[in-house]
Amino acid sequence: MPEPLLTMKGISKRFGATRALQDVELEVYPGQVLALIGENGAGKSTLMKVLSGAHPPDAGSMRLAGKPYAPAGPQEARGAGIGMIYQELNLADDLSVEDNIMLGRERGRFGIGGHFGMGCFEILDRAAQRKMVRAVLDQLGHPGLRPDTLVRELSVALQQLVEIARAMIVQARVLVFDEPTSSLTGQDAKQLFRVIRNLRDSGLGIVYISHFLEEVREICDRYSVLRDGKSVGHGELKDVREDEIVAMMVGRTVDELFPNVAHESGEVLLTLEHLSGPKTPTDVSLQVRHGEILGISGLVGAGRTELLRCLAALDPVRSGKIRVGRMEPAPTPRARIQAGLGLVSEDRKGEGLAQSQSITDNITYSRLEPYSRLGMLALGRRRQAVEGWMRRLRVKARSQEQAIESLSGGNQQKVDLARVMHQGAEIMLLDEPTRGIDVGTKSEIYRLMGELAAAGKAILFVSSYLTELLEVCDRIAVMARGEIRAVRPVEDWTEEAIMRVAVDVENG
Repeated sequence: MPEPLLTMKGISKRFGATRALQDVELEVYPGQVLALIGENGAGKSTLMKVLSGAHPPDAGSMRLAGKPYAPAGPQEARGAGIGMIYQELNLADDLSVEDNIMLGRERGRFGIGGHFGMGCFEILDRAAQRKMVRAVLDQLGHPGLRPDTLVRELSVALQQLVEIARAMIVQARVLVFDEPTSSLTGQDAKQLFRVIRNLRDSGLGIVYISHFLEEVREICDRYSVLRDGKSVGHGELKDVREDEIVAMMVGRTVDELFPNVAHESGEVLLTLEHLSGPKTPTDVSLQVRHGEILGISGLVGAGRTELLRCLAALDPVRSGKIRVGRMEPAPTPRARIQAGLGLVSEDRKGEGLAQSQSITDNITYSRLEPYSRLGMLALGRRRQAVEGWMRRLRVKARSQEQAIESLSGGNQQKVDLARVMHQGAEIMLLDEPTRGIDVGTKSEIYRLMGELAAAGKAILFVSSYLTELLEVCDRIAVMARGEIRAVRPVEDWTEEAIMRVAVDVENG
């Protein structure tokens, strides 16, 4: 075994009374991929923020390439060779792909120096920058992505690729990938794995954070597990079973990853007739019943997210009908909420939740009527209701007044689910609800979905993870090119059959 490229010893960090990290140990070796594993809230993000210079540790030490390493901030960490690809996107929406990738690393061609207190400036060398950007996009397998495209015009998956490209543009020694495939198609993920293997083989040290243990098996060499801010296990992946990893993560065995909650389909609740929008969907006809979990599969760009946005009236409908029972609700978000539709967006940071607001506000904003009278809010009654939702969904937080942005990803997702449940949604529109969520929390969400179906709710469940669709759903609809190409009972599908329809093989 060579000498570690990165060593973190005795790392501890507190935020007020909350102990986020305690005596954490981590070693990253050159030419290897280390899986950093743990539940949401286990301390993974905090540890990586210490590494990236965003948080100074309260105790402990770090060494990088054999030398003491204590960055004063993220810029110094990047300069030392630490590259970060975060799960939550951190892009400038109104800048181009090129400008986002090169932000802070711009290339100047020539400039005019200042004299006698006057300023100076450089002219960007666009040709040189574009050459660098195209090279890294080629390496990621997306040569067709135009560098001059505005980031806000891209899908979440392509925005994730821009985030990865931005980290790869520097000459990094250690690259940290935080849930990098959470918004990628299977094909994009395979291309990313090829890139990671090439980077590993070139001698880089790589930290790979993922809740998909099959990904960890495929791409990683070693593992390190955190639980409640402590190191609880590490070693070679070939020497450990998956159930042992899960037990280390959650402190117990998870007997049922996909809990079976009995439920039965009833009468039709939601009907779509030849629904189309300005982009996608182009032609969708579908029925969803009380007590049914209907999965929607398809590749990125097939129209899955756009379909749910049309149903929630966040995107316009060009033609077709939406009926809830016998009613056709008006095309406004308020009317759709009042008709019983509730959306959990795939983009919880930018759209699903108000990040700077409290748990209380996020759960209750979409339905304040139970607590309002004569323009006043009954704060005590609202607080009591939120406490009930937090207990039911096991939201881990210091208090219900804690800001959403300070919660782990899994707890944020639970708050988002509590919001649509609190507003009394009869039709749950769930867009990638388990994206970036740990194994234990996924199991809780699957059980919750089963319980909601048992209570008569209709659930539309968009997911790129075929295993969970096959395990959780009653029927699966596959989208391609903005259309529903096939709807079958779950027992009539296999992963291979879903992919054949998704890539449009069966329809030319």
